[in-house]
Amino acid sequence: MAAKRDYYEVLGVDRKASADEIKQAYRKLALKWHPDRWVSASDAEKKTAEENFKEAAEAYSVLSDADKRARYDQFGFAGEQMGGGGAGGFDFGGMDINDFLRNIFGGSFGFDFGGFGGGSSAQERVLRGRDIRTSVRLTLEEIARGCDKEVSIERARPCPDCGGKGARNESDIKTCPSCNGQGRVRQQTRGLFGGFGYTVTTCPQCQGEGKIVTNPCRRCNGTGLERRRETVRVHIPAGVEDGMQITVRGEGHSAPHGGVNGDLLVVINEQAHPQLQRDGNNLFHTRVISVMDAMLGTEVSIPCLDGSYKVKVEPGTQSGTVVKLKGKGLPCVQGYGRGVGDLYVKFQVWVPHHLSRQEKETLEQMRSSSSFTPDLSREDKATFDKVKNIY
Repeated sequence: MAAKRDYYEVLGVDRKASADEIKQAYRKLALKWHPDRWVSASDAEKKTAEENFKEAAEAYSVLSDADKRARYDQFGFAGEQMGGGGAGGFDFGGMDINDFLRNIFGGSFGFDFGGFGGGSSAQERVLRGRDIRTSVRLTLEEIARGCDKEVSIERARPCPDCGGKGARNESDIKTCPSCNGQGRVRQQTRGLFGGFGYTVTTCPQCQGEGKIVTNPCRRCNGTGLERRRETVRVHIPAGVEDGMQITVRGEGHSAPHGGVNGDLLVVINEQAHPQLQRDGNNLFHTRVISVMDAMLGTEVSIPCLDGSYKVKVEPGTQSGTVVKLKGKGLPCVQGYGRGVGDLYVKFQVWVPHHLSRQEKETLEQMRSSSSFTPDLSREDKATFDKVKNIY
């Protein structure tokens, strides 16, 4: 299955595009790929038109919504799941396609089904560099407060001799005459049942770049790019989770001929903590105490992400008792929840395996006492009922 394309790339707009620009870009694509325009096309062409139409609709459904767009800008496609749903597998909600379009834009589209449509003027294609995927390892302490990390990557960057143009002189860069700068050519074909359709392919003369370099730069051989190893500083917000992706816009590979840079996709690799376990924003810690401490009570030091915390063990503490330290967990990622999780401490009572004769005699005397006979009719029963399903 082909990987999803960047939504901005699908609509052909800049990442800083306004809502109106996004709307206009989608309108053009909706008109172009509307299935009614491809009635006379082959089955393969119809399928391509339908897939392109749905892809554009999916991109618009995210970028036209301010909240979804903000999540997508920061976290890429992972932001859709964080927002509770998303655009994956776009659904028209049972509506006819025309009704769907009218709901978005209002009024009638006024489709011209007599031809391919529009006669729009040629527009030079803006190339986009490839994305780069890397990962960073984070401790729970770093996740709790957020941090900046430096990642070393190898990426394509503009050639210093030609400034990324592929040629030293502007006059040596020409618009491709075959595709008029679009990078694609369109040919009319006859359908299976006599109708006419169109196929769109990569321009064979410019290989999809839309430009031709007549006198290429010697350093980069006309590509306009050279590979360099560079260090990028990435801000990691507090509360991220293992596997989450941070998108750093414009820090991927550069595109040929002054195009738009790709993105840097940073995947979070969470390191296991030696004493704390994580479940969402909550943390869990198990502390083993002696029988005497459980009976008489004591004070223990519990590891927290901001240091240690003193916790009082009440006299008569039962094995399995859980104490909650409110607010000692992890924060929610900014913009995707509120508050801070808790730290749950579970006490396990250790029973000794080997006793001296004197210790056994002392315990035998204590066993006959009513204080050492279980009585679950008291508050102990509530304690056991409370903790039995915690873990």
